[in-house]
Amino acid sequence: MSVEASVPNSAEAALRRDLAAAYRLVAHFKWDDLVATHISVRLPDENAFLINPFGMLFEEIRPGDLVKVDMDGTILSPTPWRVNKAGFVIHSAIHAARHDAQCVMHLHTADGIAVSMLEEGLLPLNQTAMLLANDIAFHEFEGIAVEMEERERLARDLGDKTIMFLRNHGTLALGPSIPEAFASMYFLETACTIQVRALSMGRPVHNAPDEAVQKVAAFRPNQGHDTAHSLIWPALLRKLDRLDPTWRD
Repeated sequence: MSVEASVPNSAEAALRRDLAAAYRLVAHFKWDDLVATHISVRLPDENAFLINPFGMLFEEIRPGDLVKVDMDGTILSPTPWRVNKAGFVIHSAIHAARHDAQCVMHLHTADGIAVSMLEEGLLPLNQTAMLLANDIAFHEFEGIAVEMEERERLARDLGDKTIMFLRNHGTLALGPSIPEAFASMYFLETACTIQVRALSMGRPVHNAPDEAVQKVAAFRPNQGHDTAHSLIWPALLRKLDRLDPTWRD
């Protein structure tokens, strides 16, 4: 992989800031997995995306640490770090196939993995899960995702959905922006945790009427963009500034 020096333009600088924030927030919510898992953002008007430096904890990542890589795996920004091969395979597959996916998030949380192992996946048992009810895909486990040939199958299995369970592996969410992808992942991880807790009680589960499930599912596409951008994301950035304002450096 070769490196060529470059100075981020204003659009890239803004995306670097928001992506660094997403990594810090994943660490804050304890969704990180040591140095594993990844979040990426595709750069406008470039056949390239930003992703984390492999080996850096999410709580350490700053905008300038993020690595720019093209769809062939060539590193395009000065960095002493390398990119996780599995991260490159998964994220390049989705960015190449889904041009509406500016941001892609993949996690290995205990509850997300647990639900990925259930044959039925996520059940619409609560309001948060119902938001995602019609937007879930599944990708069969093929081993650690380091084979380039898996990219075609990842894209095929995702189809037009924005949520995917990587079977026996973890969760994935994408969106047309970082705020929207992060909000979707928050709903997904919260729904998984609620499901794990509910099923662990060993009591009969009450199913909501299908009409109500569909009513909730229809809410997210209509309201998700404005809620993520104008309410959720600014609030989360304020939280980060209170926790550690150096994340912006």
